[in-house]
Amino acid sequence: MHAVEATQPAARVDAWAVNSAHCQAHYRIIAEAEPDVLCRVLNYFALQCLTPRQVHLDREDDLLSLDIVMDGLSWHRAQVIGEKIRNLISVCSLDLWPADSAQPPARLAAAQ
Repeated sequence: MHAVEATQPAARVDAWAVNSAHCQAHYRIIAEAEPDVLCRVLNYFALQCLTPRQVHLDREDDLLSLDIVMDGLSWHRAQVIGEKIRNLISVCSLDLWPADSAQPPARLAAAQ
């Protein structure tokens, strides 16, 4: 037997914004409290070989409030991932803003 060292997969290159500066994005998601929502949301980051800096989840009755802070993204890439999450059937709303901003933008409702 020998130990296998775990290596971090290489980050996926953002082909649309190669020269763009990376930012820290804050996602605030309100979704129905379904058992698989957290996995489906986080899967959009995992598919890009990205690990969130911070994840916070609260459940209140039939809704989940999910805050995700992600760094190492161009703003364009953060927006594309946000639109994909927003299109999940269980997602009620999604806010996205640069994490260094003092306040989130107005909430945008997902198309139901």
